[in-house]
Amino acid sequence: MSGNGVPTSHLRAVVRLVLYMGWTLLLAPVQMAAVLLNLPFARVIPMIYHRGCLFLFGISVFIRGEPVRGAPVLFVANHCGYLDIAIMGALVPCVFVAKMEISQWPFFGILARLQRTVFINRQDHLRTGTQRDILQNHLAAGENLILFPEGTSSDGNRAMEFKSSLFSAAVPGPGKASVVLQPVTIAYTQLDGFPMGRTMRPYCAWYGDVGLVPHMWRLLGLGKVSIEVEFHDSIAVTHESKRKKLAAKCHRIISRGLSEALSGRSPKPANLDSPPLSASFS
Repeated sequence: MSGNGVPTSHLRAVVRLVLYMGWTLLLAPVQMAAVLLNLPFARVIPMIYHRGCLFLFGISVFIRGEPVRGAPVLFVANHCGYLDIAIMGALVPCVFVAKMEISQWPFFGILARLQRTVFINRQDHLRTGTQRDILQNHLAAGENLILFPEGTSSDGNRAMEFKSSLFSAAVPGPGKASVVLQPVTIAYTQLDGFPMGRTMRPYCAWYGDVGLVPHMWRLLGLGKVSIEVEFHDSIAVTHESKRKKLAAKCHRIISRGLSEALSGRSPKPANLDSPPLSASFS
């Protein structure tokens, strides 16, 4: 039992950690070979891996709306911590956009590379145009991109201001095809079937100066966590679109979705496991 009454179990944490490491060691070599050989299923294995991680961690994902399919999409989501990677990675075949520092992290930096993550330097404003071109090339190649425009993670209770610079990746040049932009809200809503209040949500959200290892250990010891993901209506982007207006619009949509989900005002979502697993790979 933790100090503020949230039940945790060291035995549960140990079992989950062992299973997680075994699951990772099983699939990582397969994904490494798929990436090196540029095989098509390098896009599918991460989805299987992330779904397995969610199951092992006791996390249920409930979905509202549908991700756009049949075209490359720039998904824009609020960011509460490392769980968002598993959540979005389980729902859509995608490439994440992450800060350069993550590429140097032990273990997790390797996993990020196996996910084919695009690393960018948010502090290097002189290379913003180059970074935009890299993201646009991925979209042009048919990849879905996941962007967390807050630039850091939050406590899960609100969406912080969105940085607009990388929204330029969604703005095509004159004569080029429009890009699909889809806002996504991620809300940490329940623990063991009870509403997760503001003080409990940081047990799942990782932000600020909290150490990664102790936070993960505490998370592994929790009970059943419920997370709601809402895919909002997509936004068509043309060469006349302005990145700052796109950022502001996405922030409004996601903030409203987060407020409604945390207050219980949103329509009932569907469980991730209710549709056939193969439907998510189409």
